[in-house]
Amino acid sequence: MDTIDWLLDSDPAISWQARRDLTDASPAVIAAERARVPHEGIGAEILARQGSDGSWHRTDAPVWLPTLYTLLLLRATGVDPAEPVVDRAVARLEASFQWDEEFGAKPFFDGEVEPCINGGVLALGAYFGRPTESLARRLVGEQLADGGWNCEAPKSRRSSFHTTICVLEGLLEYERAVGSAPEIAAARQRGEEYLFKRRLFRRFSTSEVANPAFLNFAFPPRYHYDVLRALDYHRDGSAQPDARIGDALDVVGSRQQADGRWLLDGAHDEAIALPFGESVGEPSRWNTLRALRVLRWYERRKLEPTISGHNSKK
Repeated sequence: MDTIDWLLDSDPAISWQARRDLTDASPAVIAAERARVPHEGIGAEILARQGSDGSWHRTDAPVWLPTLYTLLLLRATGVDPAEPVVDRAVARLEASFQWDEEFGAKPFFDGEVEPCINGGVLALGAYFGRPTESLARRLVGEQLADGGWNCEAPKSRRSSFHTTICVLEGLLEYERAVGSAPEIAAARQRGEEYLFKRRLFRRFSTSEVANPAFLNFAFPPRYHYDVLRALDYHRDGSAQPDARIGDALDVVGSRQQADGRWLLDGAHDEAIALPFGESVGEPSRWNTLRALRVLRWYERRKLEPTISGHNSKK
């Protein structure tokens, strides 16, 4: 089966994004496919597994863990947050969840103490119509001198790829939700520069690969960084590709299989409240979707003049 057809013939969470990002389907066709997400496939299963307390649960994990990462997977489906069944689920969480006392006992969308977690919380609040200004400002205040973030700060003054991508995703979603936010945009640009200076996966000091795991593509990613995640973030938030992403794009292209697909190199599904549905080492629709849309975006934009600034394409 053709790779695009393989993506279109799949879970609505994937097929609607493939129509939007990889075909010339009409807005009406794309919208109709997206409308299936909360009622069929993984989107519907996530919503069905919400507990009566508004959270998501695993017997082997504290409640915050599957709640945070299952909801991040729901965001990755691209479900319309205005769908009544989705808004009701988010309202139940908002009304009932509190972080543990050691993390401040605050409501879910107010976040806790670690920036890698708070980046995800900020992204969720913004995406699902609950943007939290205090959390965004906290993350801006925790930015390190080199431009990134690290959950080990202030003990460590050197940023982490892992934490930085989590925060950048949150700031982008927040900026998209509230509109003009110069302070947020400036912090996000500094964070992006931290990654670009390192070509998305290299050490700044030696240009060597910072971590071989960055070249393996995992989904769901949890807090883990890799170059496909970074490139998909860049595609999502930038009008033009930065000139320094070439090496990372080469990595993505080199991982394409002879059948046109990408494999699942890892799955951090130990943090979600349902079976993920893909197997490590097998062809992955999620990775293939993300890789193809990054490459398509780059091919379409690379001949356009580079501009400054970072504008949402959605």
